[in-house]
Amino acid sequence: MAGTPVIGLIVPPAHGQVPQDAADLYGSRYRFIARGLGIGGVSPEGFAPVIDTVLDKARELRAAGADVISLMGTSISFYRGPEFTESLRAAMQEATGVPCTTMSHAIVAALRRLGIRRVAVATSYIDELNDKLVAYLEHAGFTVTAIEGMSITGVKEVGEVSTRALVELSRKVYLRDPTADGIFISCGGLLTLDAIRQLERELGLPVTASSPAGFWDVVRLGGWDPRSKGFGRLFDVLL
Repeated sequence: MAGTPVIGLIVPPAHGQVPQDAADLYGSRYRFIARGLGIGGVSPEGFAPVIDTVLDKARELRAAGADVISLMGTSISFYRGPEFTESLRAAMQEATGVPCTTMSHAIVAALRRLGIRRVAVATSYIDELNDKLVAYLEHAGFTVTAIEGMSITGVKEVGEVSTRALVELSRKVYLRDPTADGIFISCGGLLTLDAIRQLERELGLPVTASSPAGFWDVVRLGGWDPRSKGFGRLFDVLL
């Protein structure tokens, strides 16, 4: 459609498909296009061969008409530390000339928007990435009350995790220290929209996750309306 904003996504899987959350959250309000990195696994070893191709993918998306661009992978954008995360975002902007963000920037913005300072964290990750995520969040000013991962490194396997498993793990990490202000589910490949709704209803706390936060963040970055009714507190209120 003419005049529809074009949002570019750099996604970890090689297939380069736009994640399902885009259609669920926004339907045809925005046009999403994607390019895939082709990571070998959700681990530093899986990221190493492709992390240096991020700028090329960003340039491809800009050439295809993207008005804004996000690197829609959480761990691949935080695993080298917060300074690298910020330098990568800046390099993407310099390479494309359009506003750019990463999923790691998105989760920080979403947690702050929801008023979460003490956060219980459930992930798909191995312990090495969990440790790096704790360091990243603490650098941004959050306190991680508890964290547990599923030790999944397969890209395909991440997308097969059930809502029930996500809810059970999230509830478990929250109950370890119920002083948490909210819950964060980390890994952009997880399908979390149903889990977020269920957890917010059950626990009465704000809940967010990598992929929804990533979409909220990149839409907001473009100056457009990120709201989407029925998908949790993050999408309820216009900034």
